[in-house]
Amino acid sequence: MVNRTLIRGLDNNIDDFVMDQISEDEFVEYISKDVEPQRDKIVEGVVVRVEKEFVIVDVGSKSEGPVPLSEWEEDEEPPKKGDIVKVLVEETEDTMTSEDVQTRGMIVLSKRKAARIEAWNNMMNTVKEGDEVEGKVIKKIKGGLLVDIGVNVFLPASQVDVRRPSDINDFLDKPIRCVILKIDEARRNIVVSRRALVERDRAEKKAALLAELEVGQVREGTVKNIADFGAFIDLGGIDGLLHITDMSWGRITDPHEVVSIDQKLKVVVLNIDHEKEKISLGLKQMTPSPWENVEEKYPVNSKVKGVVVNVMSYGAFVKLEEGVEGLVHISEMSWVKRLNHPSDILNVGDEVEVVVLSINKQKQEISLGIKQAMNNPWETVDERYPVGSKVTGVVRNLTNYGAFIELEEGVDGLLHISDMSWVRKITHPNEVVKKNEKIECVITSVDKKNRRIALGLKQLTEDPWLTRIPEMYRPNQIVKGKVTKITNFGVFVSLEENLEGLLHISELADHKVENPEDVVKVGEEIEVMVLRVDPVDRKIGLSRKRAETPVKEEAEKEEVKEAPATRTLQNPEDLGGGLGGSAGPLFSPDLIDGGKE
Repeated sequence: MVNRTLIRGLDNNIDDFVMDQISEDEFVEYISKDVEPQRDKIVEGVVVRVEKEFVIVDVGSKSEGPVPLSEWEEDEEPPKKGDIVKVLVEETEDTMTSEDVQTRGMIVLSKRKAARIEAWNNMMNTVKEGDEVEGKVIKKIKGGLLVDIGVNVFLPASQVDVRRPSDINDFLDKPIRCVILKIDEARRNIVVSRRALVERDRAEKKAALLAELEVGQVREGTVKNIADFGAFIDLGGIDGLLHITDMSWGRITDPHEVVSIDQKLKVVVLNIDHEKEKISLGLKQMTPSPWENVEEKYPVNSKVKGVVVNVMSYGAFVKLEEGVEGLVHISEMSWVKRLNHPSDILNVGDEVEVVVLSINKQKQEISLGIKQAMNNPWETVDERYPVGSKVTGVVRNLTNYGAFIELEEGVDGLLHISDMSWVRKITHPNEVVKKNEKIECVITSVDKKNRRIALGLKQLTEDPWLTRIPEMYRPNQIVKGKVTKITNFGVFVSLEENLEGLLHISELADHKVENPEDVVKVGEEIEVMVLRVDPVDRKIGLSRKRAETPVKEEAEKEEVKEAPATRTLQNPEDLGGGLGGSAGPLFSPDLIDGGKE
């Protein structure tokens, strides 16, 4: 038992309760501490009082200090009077200001810091850099995790795993093994790495795995990372790449459609590069290829149904089944519609009926056609538009050489510039027809094979060169006309609207003419003799010099004798309004032949 008289003589501050809680030896050792506690030293003290927020601890030499109750962990027993605790002396009376001493009258103690220092000292006696340690992740802090291995150590996020985890919170409250990377004794700081340990283990497993891997093997692995181009599969020591094209026989735009992180998969080893330690894996190869018997399932010329899965500028891809797609080229989409883009008639998700045009099993390509599943309007075009029949259409487009007339959707005919008028010289189709104008034409020819229809506008009327013109303009007849054009070989003379004859340079005068402009001028009205009329070549040859010779008088006499139709034409109106009727204006093609008429 404790000698109470002795104790009272040594220290009157100790109450009976404390004396009842400690042995005589402990108290003698305690009261023998007559040296004042030193700053930054760990000492033992006795709990003399427990207050609401603090515990008062006597550390000897009549020195007491408060320790916050919060420094006792939740799993520890609450402090009580008489407990002996180890504390760190943070401030002594010598290091405190006189104001602090007067105000508080106590030194500053810390139980928690004392425990940490002791734990650190114990740790330094047992571990060194490079050692393996095990601890529990207790907290996420800036830049990584805090791990308790006996003392709190720092695990950077970059050292958690070979590939940085998407969320390091997954490691909280879990035990992990690490390697000590660095110890900073001055700052009591330790940095550890789980990654180094994982890499070391993986290197050992990788060597063993590469030695036994073979192409064609089926292996089980875990999805560790997913990229746009595929997924990395951990085979148990080494990662293999499962490319997006080897995930499914069907179309995939995102690997996440097939795999997910930490998913376990059975895959086929497709290729091994021992030098670069790269492995290619396949998932779709775990099932038979749908292309194996594609020719039997989809014979050429057969009709099948599919779904549009992609639309490009050159065509649309149609899925016939999972993993089997065919291309419908834009040229194979419609017999009649003029498409600027496949999206004019197709959209992703549309169900369509197609015809199999060709199959390349080796390249896994199928050509499909949509229009082949429908009736071709050109197959019976000659029945609907027989040659010689009159049709009505709309001018769809104009070119330098003619106009395209839409007869029905997808069926156009060409009205060539040469078939617009019998006699009128036309330099551009817009002189006769306008875009979107509705006109009547005659079918002149049908080429069903090449899908061409020729149309004629002039064929709606009788050819004046076969009837009226030869009757109105006969050889030796004297007529009046106006000079419209002068060339180095002669002069063009307008006999009536859109009808011209050629007055060759040799027929201008009795003498040799070097320059036609020396004899006549554009716009001048002259008398000429008709030398010949050629209905086939649609030409009229004229002579001025002969109209001024005696032949003129004889010709006039003969004209009176023959018939009124051969009289001298003094005015184009003598023809009764030109060609009249629906023939329209007349014009002769160029009469240039380089010689005399």
